[in-house]
Amino acid sequence: MADVSHGHIVAAYDAEFKKLTKLISRMGGLAESQLTNALTAIEKRDNALAKTVKDGDKEIDALEREIESLVVRMLALRQPVANDLRYIVATLRTSSDIERIGDYAKNIAKRALALNQLPAEPLLRGVVRIGRPVQAMLKDVMDAHLQGDTGKAIEVWEADEDVDALYTSLFRELLTYMMEDPRHITPCTHLLFIAKNLERIGDHATNIAETIHFQVEGVALGERRPKADASNYATLQPEDEDGDDDDDDLREDKDESDA
Repeated sequence: MADVSHGHIVAAYDAEFKKLTKLISRMGGLAESQLTNALTAIEKRDNALAKTVKDGDKEIDALEREIESLVVRMLALRQPVANDLRYIVATLRTSSDIERIGDYAKNIAKRALALNQLPAEPLLRGVVRIGRPVQAMLKDVMDAHLQGDTGKAIEVWEADEDVDALYTSLFRELLTYMMEDPRHITPCTHLLFIAKNLERIGDHATNIAETIHFQVEGVALGERRPKADASNYATLQPEDEDGDDDDDDLREDKDESDA
């Protein structure tokens, strides 16, 4: 009888792991679709698609809550150790990063709706140029998570530097454009927020890559990843300096997602 009971417990434990993997896979797939649709909504000025992205964020949030609930249950009842424990904790951390990625995709969609009310902006192509490698990072890091592929995770970790460099370049270009012609201030401000959201998605994909490395190897990937975002050091005319930093911009976008 004891053996049967033990087999049942192991089977249930395995089933919970499979469910956890299925949930995080579903969550990552939704985040990828949200980002792709948000970028398409910008590029094609598609309001209907942008609204779909806004509504789709709720499903990602629901999946995060389901993962949290399952993880708490597994930790309380199964008391996992070693590799099992690292995988469970890594999945919980990854779900948190994916939830934030979903929020940023939603914010991009909101900005797309605002941009679509304005004349087409030539510098929109710069945002799309950042979006493509960010999409690739998100896809690759989710594949790496499901496969336990540290090599692919490191590639994502290193790719973040290129995204940062693209963001800094576009940041300066947009500022110059606004200073040359005040009529571009409104659309370029929206593009700045979109670009920053994309840069932050890249950061969260990098966080997931670091989590994967720790999960598989049991050690941190590195003390500090390479960063090429120099936008904090961009200079404007004195009257344009208001002391705000990127964190304030992010808080505003987070407030938008909660509205």
